[in-house]
Amino acid sequence: MISKAAARFLVLAGLFNMVIWPRFAMAIVDDDRAWADQQWSSAPTAFFWVHALLISTAIAIGLGILLVGVRAHRSSPSR
Repeated sequence: MISKAAARFLVLAGLFNMVIWPRFAMAIVDDDRAWADQQWSSAPTAFFWVHALLISTAIAIGLGILLVGVRAHRSSPSR
């Protein structure tokens, strides 16, 4: 059983990931190193794909943390 405090921490950690990583993704898209030539008009580089994989993984893990936190918070008894 996860305590309410631990569940709240998990919810905050999950929300943090849901806010931070999409903003980081936009920074990567705007970076000149992400594109071979013109942004969105040329092929993405390895820089783009590596960061896309890292960001996707971090968002998936963050969503899992958020869901665990919400479920734990709902199932823990009130004091």
